[in-house]
Amino acid sequence: MTKPPFIVSAIDHVVLNVNDVEASAGWYASVLGMTRTESHASGDIRVSLHFGAQKINLRPASESTERWFTGDTVAPGSADLCFITGAEPESVVAHLERLGVAIERGPVERDGARGAMTSVYCRDPDGNLIEIARYLSSSENA
Repeated sequence: MTKPPFIVSAIDHVVLNVNDVEASAGWYASVLGMTRTESHASGDIRVSLHFGAQKINLRPASESTERWFTGDTVAPGSADLCFITGAEPESVVAHLERLGVAIERGPVERDGARGAMTSVYCRDPDGNLIEIARYLSSSENA
């Protein structure tokens, strides 16, 4: 197998297909503390959620795939995302419970990209599985 002449170093952004952009933007802002922004690319208003050095673009599933350059299948609720926090899992659970967000599983131990972590799972308004995790080694929590 031939190696490419470049190295991928990070994920810049992810695009989530959603049924209701405003409902999703509100959920990610209130539940995960992300910052909602708008851009006006090509005359369209595009909503994004920023956290750390990353962002999530929210794509309305009802929009034409000709208007949005996207994957072959537009399916809200098909994503499984893991977000890292420095907060204790008990704090995550208490926050979700305060907001009335159902906990699907956790806290449970999992293996992340950088090692062992404790995860709490819930779902966003479209049914995407959201994992909120804290690495067991505090130096790995961003």
